[in-house]
Amino acid sequence: MLTNPSAQSVVLTVTQLTHSIKNCLEKTFPFVSLQGEISNFKPHTSGHLYFSLKDAHAQIQAVMFRPDAIRLTTPPKDGMQVVVKGEVNVYPQAGRYQILVKELQPIGLGELLIKLEELKKKLLALGWFKQERKRPLPKFPRRIGIVTSPTGAAIQDILNVLTRRFAGLHIILNPVKVQGEGAAQEIAQAIEQFNQYDLVDVMIVGRGGGSIEDLWAFNEEIVASAIFHSRIPIICAVGHETDHCIGEYVADVRAPTPSAAAELVIGEKEHQLQRLSQIRTRIQQTLFHLIRHDKQRLAAIVKSPYLANPYALLGASVQRLDTLKTDIDTAMRQKLEMLRLTLQGKMHVLASLKPGAKLDHYKHRLNTYAQQIGNLFQVKCMRLRDKTCESSRRLDQAMQVQFRNQKERLDHIQNILDKVNPKTVLGKGYCILFSEKRNSVITSVRTVSTGDEIKVLMSDGSLTSTVKEVIPS
Repeated sequence: MLTNPSAQSVVLTVTQLTHSIKNCLEKTFPFVSLQGEISNFKPHTSGHLYFSLKDAHAQIQAVMFRPDAIRLTTPPKDGMQVVVKGEVNVYPQAGRYQILVKELQPIGLGELLIKLEELKKKLLALGWFKQERKRPLPKFPRRIGIVTSPTGAAIQDILNVLTRRFAGLHIILNPVKVQGEGAAQEIAQAIEQFNQYDLVDVMIVGRGGGSIEDLWAFNEEIVASAIFHSRIPIICAVGHETDHCIGEYVADVRAPTPSAAAELVIGEKEHQLQRLSQIRTRIQQTLFHLIRHDKQRLAAIVKSPYLANPYALLGASVQRLDTLKTDIDTAMRQKLEMLRLTLQGKMHVLASLKPGAKLDHYKHRLNTYAQQIGNLFQVKCMRLRDKTCESSRRLDQAMQVQFRNQKERLDHIQNILDKVNPKTVLGKGYCILFSEKRNSVITSVRTVSTGDEIKVLMSDGSLTSTVKEVIPS
Protein backbone atom coordinates (compact mmCIF):
# COMPACT_ATOMS: atom_id res chain seq x y z
CA MET A 1 0.00 0.00 0.00
CA LEU A 2 1.40 3.41 -0.99
CA THR A 3 1.70 5.58 2.16
CA ASN A 4 3.40 8.68 0.78
CA PRO A 5 2.95 8.95 -3.00
CA SER A 6 4.70 12.34 -3.20
CA ALA A 7 7.96 11.22 -1.57
CA GLN A 8 10.90 11.83 -3.92
CA SER A 9 12.92 8.88 -2.58
CA VAL A 10 10.27 6.23 -3.44
CA VAL A 11 10.55 4.62 -6.91
CA LEU A 12 7.52 2.50 -7.94
CA THR A 13 7.02 0.02 -10.68
CA VAL A 14 4.13 0.38 -13.07
CA THR A 15 2.45 -2.64 -11.47
CA GLN A 16 2.76 -1.17 -7.98
CA LEU A 17 1.30 2.16 -9.09
CA THR A 18 -1.52 0.50 -10.99
CA HIS A 19 -2.47 -1.75 -8.08
CA SER A 20 -2.38 1.24 -5.70
CA ILE A 21 -4.78 3.16 -8.02
CA LYS A 22 -6.91 0.04 -8.35
CA ASN A 23 -7.25 -0.34 -4.56
CA CYS A 24 -8.03 3.34 -4.04
CA LEU A 25 -10.57 3.52 -6.85
CA GLU A 26 -12.38 0.28 -6.08
CA LYS A 27 -12.63 1.15 -2.35
CA THR A 28 -13.91 4.64 -3.15
CA PHE A 29 -16.56 3.44 -5.65
CA PRO A 30 -17.55 -0.07 -4.56
CA PHE A 31 -20.94 0.15 -6.30
CA VAL A 32 -22.31 2.72 -8.75
CA SER A 33 -25.31 3.31 -10.98
CA LEU A 34 -24.67 5.08 -14.29
CA GLN A 35 -26.86 6.36 -17.09
CA GLY A 36 -25.43 6.72 -20.57
CA GLU A 37 -25.54 5.71 -24.23
CA ILE A 38 -24.02 2.43 -25.42
CA SER A 39 -21.30 2.80 -28.03
CA ASN A 40 -18.74 0.45 -29.62
CA PHE A 41 -20.79 -2.57 -28.57
CA LYS A 42 -18.87 -5.83 -29.26
CA PRO A 43 -20.22 -9.20 -28.09
CA HIS A 44 -17.45 -11.77 -27.64
CA THR A 45 -17.70 -15.44 -28.62
CA SER A 46 -17.17 -16.28 -24.96
CA GLY A 47 -20.49 -14.62 -24.14
CA HIS A 48 -18.95 -11.56 -22.47
CA LEU A 49 -20.14 -8.11 -23.60
CA TYR A 50 -17.76 -5.19 -24.15
CA PHE A 51 -18.95 -1.62 -24.78
CA SER A 52 -18.59 2.02 -23.81
CA LEU A 53 -20.99 4.22 -21.87
CA LYS A 54 -20.96 7.86 -22.87
CA ASP A 55 -22.75 11.14 -22.46
CA ALA A 56 -22.15 14.51 -24.09
CA HIS A 57 -18.75 15.10 -22.43
CA ALA A 58 -17.19 11.80 -21.35
CA GLN A 59 -17.20 8.03 -21.71
CA ILE A 60 -16.15 4.99 -19.70
CA GLN A 61 -15.33 1.43 -20.76
CA ALA A 62 -17.70 -1.28 -19.56
CA VAL A 63 -17.68 -5.07 -19.48
CA MET A 64 -20.51 -7.47 -18.61
CA PHE A 65 -19.46 -11.07 -18.08
CA ARG A 66 -21.45 -14.00 -19.39
CA PRO A 67 -23.21 -15.03 -16.11
CA ASP A 68 -24.74 -11.55 -15.89
CA ALA A 69 -25.22 -11.13 -19.68
CA ILE A 70 -27.38 -14.26 -20.10
CA ARG A 71 -30.01 -12.76 -17.77
CA LEU A 72 -30.65 -9.82 -20.15
CA THR A 73 -34.07 -9.84 -21.82
CA THR A 74 -33.23 -7.04 -24.30
CA PRO A 75 -29.98 -7.39 -26.23
CA PRO A 76 -27.91 -4.19 -26.05
CA LYS A 77 -26.90 -2.29 -29.19
CA ASP A 78 -25.19 0.92 -30.17
CA GLY A 79 -27.15 4.07 -29.47
CA MET A 80 -29.28 2.57 -26.72
CA GLN A 81 -29.76 4.66 -23.57
CA VAL A 82 -29.34 2.45 -20.47
CA VAL A 83 -28.89 2.52 -16.70
CA VAL A 84 -26.20 0.12 -15.48
CA LYS A 85 -25.29 -0.98 -11.98
CA GLY A 86 -21.90 -2.38 -11.12
CA GLU A 87 -18.45 -1.93 -9.67
CA VAL A 88 -15.68 0.44 -10.74
CA ASN A 89 -12.69 -1.68 -11.68
CA VAL A 90 -9.14 -1.15 -12.96
CA TYR A 91 -7.90 -3.47 -15.71
CA PRO A 92 -4.12 -3.57 -15.03
CA GLN A 93 -3.04 -5.15 -18.31
CA ALA A 94 -4.49 -2.22 -20.33
CA GLY A 95 -3.96 0.41 -17.62
CA ARG A 96 -7.54 1.64 -17.81
CA TYR A 97 -10.44 1.90 -15.44
CA GLN A 98 -13.80 0.41 -16.31
CA ILE A 99 -17.11 -0.58 -14.81
CA LEU A 100 -18.02 -4.22 -14.23
CA VAL A 101 -21.73 -4.21 -15.09
CA LYS A 102 -23.98 -6.47 -13.04
CA GLU A 103 -27.33 -5.14 -14.20
CA LEU A 104 -28.39 -3.30 -17.37
CA GLN A 105 -31.77 -1.68 -17.98
CA PRO A 106 -32.60 0.09 -21.26
CA ILE A 107 -34.39 3.42 -20.81
CA GLY A 108 -34.89 4.34 -24.46
CA LEU A 109 -33.10 4.94 -27.71
CA GLY A 110 -30.23 7.35 -27.97
CA GLU A 111 -30.40 10.50 -30.08
CA LEU A 112 -28.57 8.90 -33.02
CA LEU A 113 -30.73 5.79 -32.88
CA ILE A 114 -33.89 7.92 -32.87
CA LYS A 115 -32.68 9.82 -35.95
CA LEU A 116 -31.82 6.52 -37.61
CA GLU A 117 -35.27 5.05 -36.98
CA GLU A 118 -37.01 8.20 -38.24
CA LEU A 119 -34.96 8.18 -41.45
CA LYS A 120 -35.67 4.47 -41.93
CA LYS A 121 -39.41 5.07 -41.71
CA LYS A 122 -39.22 8.01 -44.13
CA LEU A 123 -37.21 6.17 -46.79
CA LEU A 124 -39.34 3.04 -46.37
CA ALA A 125 -42.45 5.11 -47.12
CA LEU A 126 -40.72 6.56 -50.22
CA GLY A 127 -40.05 3.04 -51.50
CA TRP A 128 -36.26 3.38 -51.52
CA PHE A 129 -35.83 -0.05 -49.89
CA LYS A 130 -37.97 -1.97 -52.42
CA GLN A 131 -36.25 -4.94 -53.98
CA GLU A 132 -37.89 -4.54 -57.40
CA ARG A 133 -36.19 -1.16 -58.02
CA LYS A 134 -32.70 -2.51 -57.43
CA ARG A 135 -30.47 -3.04 -60.45
CA PRO A 136 -28.59 -6.29 -61.17
CA LEU A 137 -24.81 -6.23 -61.09
CA PRO A 138 -23.01 -6.42 -64.46
CA LYS A 139 -21.72 -9.92 -65.18
CA PHE A 140 -18.37 -8.93 -66.64
CA PRO A 141 -17.41 -5.44 -65.40
CA ARG A 142 -14.16 -3.97 -66.72
CA ARG A 143 -14.30 -0.60 -64.88
CA ILE A 144 -14.81 -0.72 -61.10
CA GLY A 145 -15.26 2.41 -59.00
CA ILE A 146 -14.43 2.52 -55.29
CA VAL A 147 -15.67 5.19 -52.88
CA THR A 148 -13.80 4.89 -49.58
CA SER A 149 -10.88 6.27 -47.63
CA PRO A 150 -7.52 5.92 -49.41
CA THR A 151 -5.73 5.12 -46.14
CA GLY A 152 -8.13 2.62 -44.54
CA ALA A 153 -7.96 -1.15 -44.47
CA ALA A 154 -11.08 -1.42 -46.68
CA ILE A 155 -9.31 -0.24 -49.85
CA GLN A 156 -6.45 -2.67 -49.27
CA ASP A 157 -8.87 -5.57 -48.76
CA ILE A 158 -10.75 -4.69 -51.97
CA LEU A 159 -7.58 -4.29 -54.06
CA ASN A 160 -6.13 -7.54 -52.72
CA VAL A 161 -9.22 -9.49 -53.85
CA LEU A 162 -9.54 -7.78 -57.24
CA THR A 163 -5.87 -7.89 -58.25
CA ARG A 164 -5.30 -11.40 -56.94
CA ARG A 165 -8.20 -12.89 -58.85
CA PHE A 166 -8.11 -11.04 -62.19
CA ALA A 167 -5.74 -8.87 -64.17
CA GLY A 168 -6.78 -6.19 -66.64
CA LEU A 169 -9.50 -4.61 -64.47
CA HIS A 170 -9.66 -0.80 -64.58
CA ILE A 171 -10.03 0.27 -60.93
CA ILE A 172 -10.80 3.93 -60.11
CA LEU A 173 -10.62 5.14 -56.51
CA ASN A 174 -12.50 8.32 -55.60
CA PRO A 175 -10.98 9.07 -52.16
CA VAL A 176 -13.31 10.43 -49.48
CA LYS A 177 -13.57 10.85 -45.73
CA VAL A 178 -15.62 8.02 -44.25
CA GLN A 179 -16.29 9.53 -40.83
CA GLY A 180 -16.45 12.89 -39.18
CA GLU A 181 -17.79 16.24 -40.33
CA GLY A 182 -18.31 16.53 -44.12
CA ALA A 183 -17.84 12.79 -44.74
CA ALA A 184 -21.44 12.25 -45.93
CA GLN A 185 -21.17 15.14 -48.42
CA GLU A 186 -17.91 13.80 -49.86
CA ILE A 187 -19.36 10.29 -50.26
CA ALA A 188 -22.48 11.60 -52.03
CA GLN A 189 -20.40 13.84 -54.30
CA ALA A 190 -18.10 10.95 -55.27
CA ILE A 191 -21.10 8.80 -56.25
CA GLU A 192 -22.55 11.65 -58.33
CA GLN A 193 -19.20 12.22 -60.10
CA PHE A 194 -19.00 8.58 -61.17
CA ASN A 195 -22.50 8.89 -62.64
CA GLN A 196 -21.94 12.31 -64.22
CA TYR A 197 -18.93 11.19 -66.27
CA ASP A 198 -20.00 7.52 -66.70
CA LEU A 199 -16.61 6.37 -65.47
CA VAL A 200 -17.35 2.83 -64.24
CA ASP A 201 -19.62 -0.18 -64.71
CA VAL A 202 -20.18 -0.85 -61.00
CA MET A 203 -19.35 0.90 -57.70
CA ILE A 204 -18.23 -0.32 -54.27
CA VAL A 205 -19.11 2.16 -51.50
CA GLY A 206 -18.01 1.39 -47.95
CA ARG A 207 -15.49 1.30 -45.14
CA GLY A 208 -14.31 -0.93 -42.31
CA GLY A 209 -16.07 -1.50 -39.00
CA GLY A 210 -16.45 0.93 -36.13
CA SER A 211 -18.89 2.42 -33.67
CA ILE A 212 -22.25 3.78 -34.69
CA GLU A 213 -20.69 7.26 -34.65
CA ASP A 214 -17.89 6.12 -36.97
CA LEU A 215 -20.40 4.61 -39.41
CA TRP A 216 -22.89 7.47 -39.16
CA ALA A 217 -21.91 9.09 -42.49
CA PHE A 218 -23.51 6.12 -44.26
CA ASN A 219 -26.75 6.74 -42.33
CA GLU A 220 -27.13 10.27 -43.69
CA GLU A 221 -30.02 10.98 -46.09
CA ILE A 222 -27.69 12.72 -48.58
CA VAL A 223 -25.74 9.47 -49.05
CA ALA A 224 -28.94 7.42 -49.34
CA SER A 225 -30.26 9.86 -51.98
CA ALA A 226 -27.03 9.64 -54.03
CA ILE A 227 -27.19 5.83 -53.95
CA PHE A 228 -30.90 5.78 -54.87
CA HIS A 229 -30.48 8.14 -57.86
CA SER A 230 -27.32 6.44 -59.18
CA ARG A 231 -27.61 4.96 -62.67
CA ILE A 232 -24.59 2.75 -61.93
CA PRO A 233 -25.24 -0.35 -59.77
CA ILE A 234 -23.82 0.03 -56.25
CA ILE A 235 -22.57 -2.52 -53.71
CA CYS A 236 -22.55 -1.08 -50.20
CA ALA A 237 -20.18 -2.69 -47.67
CA VAL A 238 -20.03 -0.80 -44.39
CA GLY A 239 -18.45 -2.23 -41.25
CA HIS A 240 -18.44 -5.88 -40.34
CA GLU A 241 -21.09 -8.50 -40.95
CA THR A 242 -23.20 -7.44 -37.96
CA ASP A 243 -23.14 -3.72 -38.83
CA HIS A 244 -26.03 -2.25 -40.81
CA CYS A 245 -26.70 1.23 -42.14
CA ILE A 246 -29.22 3.10 -44.30
CA GLY A 247 -26.89 3.12 -47.32
CA GLU A 248 -26.88 -0.68 -47.38
CA TYR A 249 -30.69 -0.84 -47.40
CA VAL A 250 -30.87 1.54 -50.40
CA ALA A 251 -27.96 0.03 -52.35
CA ASP A 252 -28.56 -2.55 -55.07
CA VAL A 253 -26.53 -5.17 -53.17
CA ARG A 254 -25.30 -5.33 -49.57
CA ALA A 255 -22.01 -7.01 -48.79
CA PRO A 256 -21.05 -7.96 -45.22
CA THR A 257 -17.48 -6.67 -45.65
CA PRO A 258 -15.45 -4.72 -48.27
CA SER A 259 -13.67 -7.95 -49.22
CA ALA A 260 -17.02 -9.65 -49.80
CA ALA A 261 -18.05 -6.69 -52.01
CA ALA A 262 -15.00 -7.27 -54.20
CA GLU A 263 -15.90 -10.96 -54.36
CA LEU A 264 -19.42 -10.07 -55.53
CA VAL A 265 -18.11 -7.76 -58.28
CA ILE A 266 -16.03 -10.48 -59.90
CA GLY A 267 -18.12 -13.44 -58.72
CA GLU A 268 -19.95 -13.96 -62.02
CA LYS A 269 -16.72 -13.75 -64.01
CA GLU A 270 -15.05 -16.24 -61.69
CA HIS A 271 -18.09 -18.52 -61.93
CA GLN A 272 -17.94 -18.40 -65.73
CA LEU A 273 -14.21 -19.12 -65.70
CA GLN A 274 -14.78 -22.09 -63.40
CA ARG A 275 -17.54 -23.30 -65.70
CA LEU A 276 -15.27 -22.92 -68.74
CA SER A 277 -12.56 -24.81 -66.87
CA GLN A 278 -15.02 -27.62 -66.13
CA ILE A 279 -16.12 -27.69 -69.78
CA ARG A 280 -12.48 -27.82 -70.89
CA THR A 281 -11.84 -30.73 -68.52
CA ARG A 282 -14.90 -32.60 -69.85
CA ILE A 283 -13.82 -31.96 -73.46
CA GLN A 284 -10.32 -33.21 -72.70
CA GLN A 285 -11.71 -36.33 -71.04
CA THR A 286 -14.11 -36.96 -73.93
CA LEU A 287 -11.34 -36.52 -76.50
CA PHE A 288 -9.10 -38.84 -74.48
CA HIS A 289 -11.78 -41.54 -74.44
CA LEU A 290 -12.51 -41.10 -78.16
CA ILE A 291 -8.82 -41.27 -79.06
CA ARG A 292 -8.31 -44.33 -76.89
CA HIS A 293 -11.37 -46.04 -78.41
CA ASP A 294 -10.33 -45.22 -81.99
CA LYS A 295 -6.77 -46.30 -81.22
CA GLN A 296 -8.08 -49.67 -80.09
CA ARG A 297 -10.19 -49.98 -83.25
CA LEU A 298 -7.19 -49.05 -85.39
CA ALA A 299 -5.05 -51.64 -83.65
CA ALA A 300 -7.71 -54.28 -84.32
CA ILE A 301 -7.92 -53.26 -87.98
CA VAL A 302 -4.15 -53.42 -88.38
CA LYS A 303 -4.18 -57.00 -87.06
CA SER A 304 -6.83 -58.02 -89.65
CA PRO A 305 -5.63 -60.80 -92.06
CA TYR A 306 -6.74 -58.71 -95.02
CA LEU A 307 -4.22 -56.00 -94.14
CA ALA A 308 -1.48 -58.52 -93.27
CA ASN A 309 -1.70 -59.99 -96.84
CA PRO A 310 -3.25 -57.57 -99.36
CA TYR A 311 -3.70 -60.33 -101.99
CA ALA A 312 -6.13 -62.06 -99.66
CA LEU A 313 -8.47 -59.12 -100.29
CA LEU A 314 -7.50 -58.18 -103.88
CA GLY A 315 -6.45 -61.57 -105.34
CA ALA A 316 -9.83 -62.47 -106.88
CA SER A 317 -10.20 -59.01 -108.46
CA VAL A 318 -6.68 -59.13 -109.88
CA GLN A 319 -7.33 -62.52 -111.47
CA ARG A 320 -10.63 -61.36 -112.91
CA LEU A 321 -8.90 -58.30 -114.37
CA ASP A 322 -6.30 -60.52 -116.06
CA THR A 323 -9.04 -62.71 -117.55
CA LEU A 324 -10.91 -59.69 -118.93
CA LYS A 325 -7.71 -58.30 -120.46
CA THR A 326 -7.04 -61.60 -122.21
CA ASP A 327 -10.61 -61.75 -123.57
CA ILE A 328 -10.39 -58.17 -124.86
CA ASP A 329 -7.06 -58.82 -126.60
CA THR A 330 -8.48 -61.90 -128.34
CA ALA A 331 -11.61 -60.09 -129.50
CA MET A 332 -9.56 -57.18 -130.88
CA ARG A 333 -7.33 -59.49 -132.88
CA GLN A 334 -10.36 -61.27 -134.38
CA LYS A 335 -12.00 -57.97 -135.30
CA LEU A 336 -8.86 -56.66 -136.98
CA GLU A 337 -8.46 -59.84 -138.98
CA MET A 338 -12.05 -59.66 -140.24
CA LEU A 339 -11.62 -56.02 -141.28
CA ARG A 340 -8.42 -56.86 -143.11
CA LEU A 341 -10.12 -59.60 -145.15
CA THR A 342 -13.03 -57.24 -146.02
CA LEU A 343 -10.61 -54.59 -147.25
CA GLN A 344 -8.81 -57.06 -149.47
CA GLY A 345 -12.15 -58.04 -151.09
CA LYS A 346 -13.02 -54.41 -151.79
CA MET A 347 -9.64 -53.81 -153.41
CA HIS A 348 -10.13 -56.76 -155.76
CA VAL A 349 -13.56 -55.44 -156.83
CA LEU A 350 -12.16 -51.92 -157.40
CA ALA A 351 -9.35 -53.28 -159.55
CA SER A 352 -11.80 -55.24 -161.68
CA LEU A 353 -13.93 -52.11 -162.41
CA LYS A 354 -10.98 -49.98 -163.80
CA PRO A 355 -12.05 -46.68 -162.25
CA GLY A 356 -9.52 -44.67 -164.28
CA ALA A 357 -11.46 -44.99 -167.56
CA LYS A 358 -14.71 -44.04 -165.88
CA LEU A 359 -13.08 -40.97 -164.40
CA ASP A 360 -11.93 -39.75 -167.87
CA HIS A 361 -15.48 -40.20 -169.27
CA TYR A 362 -17.02 -38.26 -166.39
CA LYS A 363 -14.43 -35.51 -166.76
CA HIS A 364 -15.29 -34.98 -170.46
CA ARG A 365 -19.01 -34.79 -169.71
CA LEU A 366 -18.34 -32.31 -166.89
CA ASN A 367 -16.38 -30.00 -169.22
CA THR A 368 -19.24 -30.01 -171.74
CA TYR A 369 -21.79 -29.12 -169.09
CA ALA A 370 -19.56 -26.33 -167.83
CA GLN A 371 -19.23 -24.73 -171.28
CA GLN A 372 -23.00 -24.82 -171.84
CA ILE A 373 -23.67 -23.28 -168.44
CA GLY A 374 -21.16 -20.49 -169.15
CA ASN A 375 -22.82 -19.49 -172.39
CA LEU A 376 -26.25 -19.46 -170.79
CA PHE A 377 -24.96 -17.33 -167.89
CA GLN A 378 -23.59 -14.69 -170.30
CA VAL A 379 -26.94 -14.36 -172.06
CA LYS A 380 -28.80 -14.02 -168.77
CA CYS A 381 -26.38 -11.36 -167.54
CA MET A 382 -26.88 -9.24 -170.64
CA ARG A 383 -30.66 -9.33 -170.26
CA LEU A 384 -30.49 -8.60 -166.54
CA ARG A 385 -28.21 -5.61 -167.12
CA ASP A 386 -30.63 -4.05 -169.61
CA LYS A 387 -33.58 -4.48 -167.22
CA THR A 388 -31.56 -3.05 -164.30
CA CYS A 389 -30.69 0.15 -166.15
CA GLU A 390 -34.34 0.84 -167.00
CA SER A 391 -35.49 0.19 -163.43
CA SER A 392 -32.79 2.44 -162.01
CA ARG A 393 -33.84 5.28 -164.24
CA ARG A 394 -37.48 5.01 -163.20
CA LEU A 395 -36.52 4.77 -159.53
CA ASP A 396 -34.47 7.97 -159.71
CA GLN A 397 -37.39 9.85 -161.23
CA ALA A 398 -39.80 8.62 -158.53
CA MET A 399 -37.39 9.55 -155.70
CA GLN A 400 -36.93 13.07 -157.09
CA VAL A 401 -40.71 13.61 -157.19
CA GLN A 402 -41.08 12.27 -153.63
CA PHE A 403 -38.21 14.43 -152.31
CA ARG A 404 -39.71 17.57 -153.88
CA ASN A 405 -43.13 16.88 -152.30
CA GLN A 406 -41.63 16.28 -148.83
CA LYS A 407 -39.55 19.46 -149.03
CA GLU A 408 -42.62 21.53 -149.90
CA ARG A 409 -44.53 19.99 -146.94
CA LEU A 410 -41.60 20.67 -144.56
CA ASP A 411 -41.42 24.32 -145.68
CA HIS A 412 -45.15 24.70 -145.02
CA ILE A 413 -44.80 23.27 -141.48
CA GLN A 414 -41.81 25.54 -140.79
CA ASN A 415 -43.87 28.59 -141.73
CA ILE A 416 -46.67 27.53 -139.37
CA LEU A 417 -44.22 26.95 -136.47
CA ASP A 418 -42.58 30.33 -137.00
CA LYS A 419 -45.98 32.02 -136.74
CA VAL A 420 -46.85 30.32 -133.38
CA ASN A 421 -43.32 30.51 -131.85
CA PRO A 422 -43.50 32.59 -128.57
CA LYS A 423 -40.17 34.20 -129.35
CA THR A 424 -41.66 35.64 -132.58
CA VAL A 425 -44.44 37.16 -130.46
CA LEU A 426 -41.87 38.46 -127.92
CA GLY A 427 -40.04 40.19 -130.76
CA LYS A 428 -43.16 42.28 -131.41
CA GLY A 429 -43.03 43.85 -127.92
CA TYR A 430 -44.83 41.24 -125.86
CA CYS A 431 -43.43 39.47 -122.73
CA ILE A 432 -44.18 36.45 -120.49
CA LEU A 433 -44.46 36.70 -116.68
CA PHE A 434 -43.29 33.94 -114.27
CA SER A 435 -44.02 33.70 -110.51
CA GLU A 436 -40.75 33.30 -108.56
CA LYS A 437 -42.66 31.78 -105.62
CA ARG A 438 -44.46 29.04 -107.58
CA ASN A 439 -42.01 28.90 -110.53
CA SER A 440 -44.92 28.92 -113.04
CA VAL A 441 -46.41 31.21 -115.74
CA ILE A 442 -48.72 33.94 -114.44
CA THR A 443 -52.05 33.75 -116.29
CA SER A 444 -54.23 35.84 -113.94
CA VAL A 445 -53.81 38.78 -111.56
CA ARG A 446 -55.62 36.71 -108.91
CA THR A 447 -52.54 34.51 -108.55
CA VAL A 448 -50.30 37.50 -107.72
CA SER A 449 -50.07 39.50 -104.48
CA THR A 450 -48.46 42.80 -103.66
CA GLY A 451 -44.75 42.33 -102.87
CA ASP A 452 -44.39 39.10 -104.92
CA GLU A 453 -41.20 38.62 -106.91
CA ILE A 454 -41.91 38.04 -110.66
CA LYS A 455 -39.64 37.23 -113.60
CA VAL A 456 -40.22 38.92 -116.98
CA LEU A 457 -39.10 36.97 -120.09
CA MET A 458 -38.45 39.13 -123.20
CA SER A 459 -37.09 38.41 -126.66
CA ASP A 460 -33.46 39.28 -125.82
CA GLY A 461 -33.29 38.25 -122.12
CA SER A 462 -35.16 38.40 -118.77
CA LEU A 463 -35.48 40.67 -115.73
CA THR A 464 -36.83 40.41 -112.13
CA SER A 465 -39.42 42.77 -110.69
CA THR A 466 -41.54 43.27 -107.54
CA VAL A 467 -45.34 43.77 -107.67
CA LYS A 468 -46.31 47.09 -106.13
CA GLU A 469 -50.05 47.00 -106.88
CA VAL A 470 -52.58 44.50 -108.26
CA ILE A 471 -55.47 46.03 -110.28
CA PRO A 472 -58.09 43.46 -111.40
CA SER A 473 -60.07 44.32 -114.55
